[in-house]
Amino acid sequence: MNLGFFIMRLLIFILLFGFLGSIIGQVSINDVTVVRIKYGGGGDWYGNKTTFINIFEKIQNATGIKTTYKEVTYSLEDKEFFNYPIAYIAGHGNIKLTDNEVKRLRTYLTSGGFLFADDDYGMDLSFRREMKKVFPELNLVELPFNHKIYHQFYSFPNGLPKIHEHDGGPPKGFGLIYEGRLVVYYSFNTDISDGCENTEIHNDPPRKRQLALKMAMNIILYALGN
Repeated sequence: MNLGFFIMRLLIFILLFGFLGSIIGQVSINDVTVVRIKYGGGGDWYGNKTTFINIFEKIQNATGIKTTYKEVTYSLEDKEFFNYPIAYIAGHGNIKLTDNEVKRLRTYLTSGGFLFADDDYGMDLSFRREMKKVFPELNLVELPFNHKIYHQFYSFPNGLPKIHEHDGGPPKGFGLIYEGRLVVYYSFNTDISDGCENTEIHNDPPRKRQLALKMAMNIILYALGN
């Protein structure tokens, strides 16, 4: 994508989300950032501590777009949650949302928000269960390889890169599409988040780590420009 065109779309998105956010609550958007969802159920929502430090550094170096140093963390019950147009959820274990959290996440997503969900290996069943509560009328669908999210800035003609083996087999990228807009992107059987961590944490080969960072950057830029 032409960088100038992308930045123009990004500015339009920020203005639009500011308008939508004024209906829900106070929105203050400065540098690009992401809100990590703190959830109940016993899953490790708090992992991948260096992931977004490295993703944001990659975005700044590649595009010049100003980002924060790292993500922020809130639960869906926190009023500050709605200040951020991109949310992130990950982990290895159980995800459990309260009835009110289910309602708030639906409001967030149907009002312009975007959720990036990354299975660290073990959250698949609970994530699918909870998302069915949020959107009972929708099903997660595998996105085709020609979807914009795979070509937003870097091109991935075969879809998601395979970072960690987990159960073996190919990685899969799923989406929830609400009224024609991709509101949830779910990366499964690859672990993009781990691939973006500091090198010494998982000892991934440099090529794998760069693939993970590039795909993560595509996801964030897609969310900003969509």
